[in-house]
Amino acid sequence: MFSSFSRLFLKAFLVVASCAMLSSCATYYQKNIKFQEAFAAGDLKKAERILDGEKKPEEGRNRLLYFLQKGVVLQLMGEYEASNVFFEKAYIYIEDYQKNYGAEALALISNPMVKPYPGEDHEKVLIHYYKALNFLMMGDPEGARVEARRINNKLNRMNDKYEKKPNRYKDDAFAHIILGLAYEMDGDVNNAFIAYRNSYESYKNNYQSDFGVSAPLQLKKDVLRTAYLNGFIDELQRYEREFGFEYTHNPTRSPSLVFFWHNGLGPVKGENSINFTVVKGDGGIVTFNNDELGLSFPFPIPNNSEGGDGLGDLKFVRVAFPMYHPRPTFYNSATLEADSVYYPLQEVENVEAIAMSVLQDRMLRELGTALLRLATKQAAEEAMRKENEDLGALVSILNAATEKADTRNWQTLPHTISYARIPLKVGPNQVKLLGMYEGGEPTETTFEYDAEPNKTLFQIYHSLETLYVPALQQYP
Repeated sequence: MFSSFSRLFLKAFLVVASCAMLSSCATYYQKNIKFQEAFAAGDLKKAERILDGEKKPEEGRNRLLYFLQKGVVLQLMGEYEASNVFFEKAYIYIEDYQKNYGAEALALISNPMVKPYPGEDHEKVLIHYYKALNFLMMGDPEGARVEARRINNKLNRMNDKYEKKPNRYKDDAFAHIILGLAYEMDGDVNNAFIAYRNSYESYKNNYQSDFGVSAPLQLKKDVLRTAYLNGFIDELQRYEREFGFEYTHNPTRSPSLVFFWHNGLGPVKGENSINFTVVKGDGGIVTFNNDELGLSFPFPIPNNSEGGDGLGDLKFVRVAFPMYHPRPTFYNSATLEADSVYYPLQEVENVEAIAMSVLQDRMLRELGTALLRLATKQAAEEAMRKENEDLGALVSILNAATEKADTRNWQTLPHTISYARIPLKVGPNQVKLLGMYEGGEPTETTFEYDAEPNKTLFQIYHSLETLYVPALQQYP
């Protein structure tokens, strides 16, 4: 006869087994390869059809990713209002997200893929960047300001929860630039100066060391310009000394273009694993050790056998973790050309570096949860072996089959974001985007603008090309 403990785990594992056989070893990227191929090829209509063709995309475990991918596709199609509808759905889903305790329990004896996807921290934040861009494109500076402020407010709330182990991604320098641009659209140069100054300080104090991105030259020019317009002479002189150049005021109120260039595609998740040695102690305590990484986690394991400790002769175990695989960019830089004058696009956000740091910081916080999942599985296996060796072997196989990392992530994000602010003429303008890549002539993309006096126009452009990466053949 089986104990109630054994029967409970046997039923749960039979359910999990069916899921494991259906999902095999495929990552989220593999399961959505048709969408990924259409999107990367720039066939946005096809990508949208594939998204909408999924079975109940707004109800499943991956609904957040559906909202995010759909929002990006619609933005690139120029449907900014519709795009914001889906980003707002993503925002509401995240705000209302409640743990499903049944799914949490199932995840302890299987893997995190059985749970609804809650989003990585940087993904939750970048929703507001995309919404802010949409509002700027629609000429709504107030909406853009709301979303830009939400970025750092959300970062503050998230990191408050992490107490002693916050993310390195704790302030978004680029969000302050967006906020400054939105204030300037309304002629509020005082708050624009504050936003630009906060952005510069964030680049100097955080971004340069954590993500390898320094304050762009355009930002420094905007700090000096808005300091001058506000009459902040002390601030103007201080930053002139710090930047190493002086500001010369141009009273001409000509129109301008702010160009946001999204380059390449961000990383995708694959799977990694860490091996642990299990050391059995007194009172049902086992400790998972990894000497190479200096990790040690003790866990109480239920005693399910006479005189046994619930883990038999187990010595070595493997636990799966997600890891990012980068997708290197095809273009290494880009420049805007207008009236034979060249304006380099300046990097302001390294999305890949932020994503990798957020995942690493989360793994350090959640390693204990992953090991608890492993300990629960191993205890179930040993309990079953004590009652029936064959069923114990079956549970062992299922343990191995279901030990998978959560490989879901927002895969339509860019690798990096750059921008430039350039002057325009009143009336028709032609601006060329020149994409630079290794060993070839620059590619050209032409844009036409009809500019009004003292108006700021905005443009979003995403270069979707990436370099071929042999490693991608192994997992996506």
